[in-house]
Amino acid sequence: MKKISLTLIGLYLLFLHGFSQVTDQYSNIFKAKKLKLTEVNLVSSYYNQDGNHSAVTGGIGTEKLTDLANMLELKLVGYGETGLKHTILAGIGLDHHTAASQKYISKTGASSPDGTRVYPSVNWTVENEDKGTEFGVGTYLSNEYNYKSFSLDAHVGYKNKSGGEFGLKTSAYWDQVVLIYPSELIPTASTDVTPYNVDVIKTSASRSSGGTTSGGGGYTFHNESSIPTSPRNTYTSSFTYSQVINKSAQMAILLDLVKQDGWLGLPFHRVYFTDGTEKIENLPHSRFKIPLGFRFNYFSGDNLIVRSYYRYYTDDWGLTSHTASLELPYKITPFFSISPFYRYYTQTATKYFAPYMKHAPTDTYFTSNYTAAAFNSSFFGTGFRIAPPNGIGDTYLSTLEIRVGHYTQTTDLNSNVISFHFTWK
Repeated sequence: MKKISLTLIGLYLLFLHGFSQVTDQYSNIFKAKKLKLTEVNLVSSYYNQDGNHSAVTGGIGTEKLTDLANMLELKLVGYGETGLKHTILAGIGLDHHTAASQKYISKTGASSPDGTRVYPSVNWTVENEDKGTEFGVGTYLSNEYNYKSFSLDAHVGYKNKSGGEFGLKTSAYWDQVVLIYPSELIPTASTDVTPYNVDVIKTSASRSSGGTTSGGGGYTFHNESSIPTSPRNTYTSSFTYSQVINKSAQMAILLDLVKQDGWLGLPFHRVYFTDGTEKIENLPHSRFKIPLGFRFNYFSGDNLIVRSYYRYYTDDWGLTSHTASLELPYKITPFFSISPFYRYYTQTATKYFAPYMKHAPTDTYFTSNYTAAAFNSSFFGTGFRIAPPNGIGDTYLSTLEIRVGHYTQTTDLNSNVISFHFTWK
């Protein structure tokens, strides 16, 4: 899958080279017809959850968490004299969450930070509307106290005259996981570790005396520069095909091929064994995933749309899942609609999961993180959308959407979310 990464970089550099030539050739055109801000989107959401299977404490303990997320996106569109359409999407997101389980990373009860994540992104697409072709590149950054990520992507698309559209997107994510350990499990040079991470553990041991620690030897988080990191890489190829069947029906097929390698767990996730011993979770350093989805939309008259979706997922860790969802947007007035929705999900456990104190000491790979357990879940709620033809009030606000949802999982996890989407044009 590293070939995907090299191909992606090659496409990205080729695009930059080609665009610089176009810019030089048509510099007078772009000066005359600059990109224009056509749309501003702001999405804000609040999420809270509760449960009693925290991975930090080995599959038991509180999962209380709150998250406040905000995303601002600007859309700029411009046309050159040759007829090519240039679209730039520039966004920045800011999430802040508090998790009750974080304070148990150190058994001394030392305080840990609430998580704040910042993630800017830029995507540039060039489209030939006459031929129905497009090409684009994008980049993405994400930074939080224990995780840093950088990605590049490239995508191409083609629309035919019979209502079909084909898309291909390749992405590469290069992440760094900050190796924050439970206070009682901070490694030493003699610690038994997984083969692919020996050098990282030795680095951790050599630096442990220079890091800031809590009274019981657990790291506090204001001096994380002394804590080593480990890489996690993800390479994805996504294929989509959509087709207008008739004036009332549309369908789409979606296929992803995902390859991951590196540290695929988190070092502050504890695992307790049947003999009472304790370690951090240990998972294989590679994973291959295949999600396959199908979407079908039906327009029933002028007021009702039926949106349905199904996805099958499998990977080489033994997890398989099925997702089915249905959403029914109904237009109450020409400017106001309501959209009840329901999603059902079921999955099997991975080969490496076992609950608290159920792993055998002889297991090679082990986790008690319930995201890898077998469970069923339901997510249901309603959306509301207001979109008057002349905007809302005397402003450029054209659309306001509100969505509320409730999530339940058979592992006793439950959550609520409310989100607001504002669009200015």
